[in-house]
Amino acid sequence: MPFYQKRGDIPQKRHTQFRDDNDNLLWEELISRNGFSHMYSNVYHTNPPTAIKTLKSEIKNDSHIIEKTNKHYHLKTAKINSAGNAITSRRMLFSNEDVNISKCHANESMKTIYKNAYADELLFISSGEGVLETNFGKLNLIFGDYIVIPRGVIWRIKVLSPLKMLIIESHGPIETPERYRNKFGQLLEHAPFSERDIITPEYQNPISEKSAVVNVKYKEIIQSYEYENHPFDLVGWDGYFYPWKLNIKDFMPITGKIHQPPPVHQTFQSKGFVVCSFVPRIFDYHEESIPAPYAHSNLDSEEIIYYVEGDFMSRKDIEPESITYHPMGLTHGPQPGKIEQSIGAKSTEEFAVMIDTFKPLNLTEDTQSIEDKEYVFSWRNKNDL
Repeated sequence: MPFYQKRGDIPQKRHTQFRDDNDNLLWEELISRNGFSHMYSNVYHTNPPTAIKTLKSEIKNDSHIIEKTNKHYHLKTAKINSAGNAITSRRMLFSNEDVNISKCHANESMKTIYKNAYADELLFISSGEGVLETNFGKLNLIFGDYIVIPRGVIWRIKVLSPLKMLIIESHGPIETPERYRNKFGQLLEHAPFSERDIITPEYQNPISEKSAVVNVKYKEIIQSYEYENHPFDLVGWDGYFYPWKLNIKDFMPITGKIHQPPPVHQTFQSKGFVVCSFVPRIFDYHEESIPAPYAHSNLDSEEIIYYVEGDFMSRKDIEPESITYHPMGLTHGPQPGKIEQSIGAKSTEEFAVMIDTFKPLNLTEDTQSIEDKEYVFSWRNKNDL
């Protein structure tokens, strides 16, 4: 879970007079979860954060759910035809009542500002560089970054080199795994990462511009508002609510004498799903170990794996940016020859992100043009063909 942070100037006591050098009263805003009974931050504006100048256009999400065949899927997402900024280039691929999963190929910086008022977002950077600018400060974006953006954070992304991102929108808070936290919220000694690995925003001086357009997403509609004052006008803030990032390269894998199950690789949790990180690691060291995973049936979860980089030892014909989707109830595992090939292997250099959802996923029409339709048959013995 996030820990206490402070940036800029704040008063000694909350909800008391706080003035600038010219004796102007500053505006306090409380940003909080679950009413007043969860994480929150107090932020201090130079101008009223409430003044809406004009109500602008409304955009509806045009991702259409398709009739899904209950089978294994392989999507070659590198072939997605999309361009634009971090919002307009998104292509939603999967969805259920807890989560939306999209791919984004952003080659333009955002000209307007964005706020998701309905979902927390987890962005994973699989290539490119950029800067996330927010009302809490900025975060530099590089390969392997997971960026947690709680709902209500106001932000934009400046693209320095074309960004490819896997994007998760969650209807619940995105948290560190409970299995790796003590009762105080501190990451435990045996957790695969620690608070030292979590990067919090770098404070930026307040922007004094008058007028700013903010696109606010609520449910599946984005509404544009023109505010009288720029929302990045904070002189300071403190609390537990803010965006933060963790790089997949800072995830220290837990290995064992025999094959370890995916929960040891868990990196995040939320309502209805978990996220795991597969990173370079040594393989099992029992003298008769089989490094390749065993066949398994996800009876109560749906498995999505986003293949980022390296040699994916349990799969054939997988390429960077591929996504495999294995629905609940259908057995899957290493493809023919991969178990034998793994015996004796000492390590892997792979990077991959796994999402397990606990409710069935729907597919959108954007999956149809990038599907490898032969994948469902890829476990057949070639001698039987």
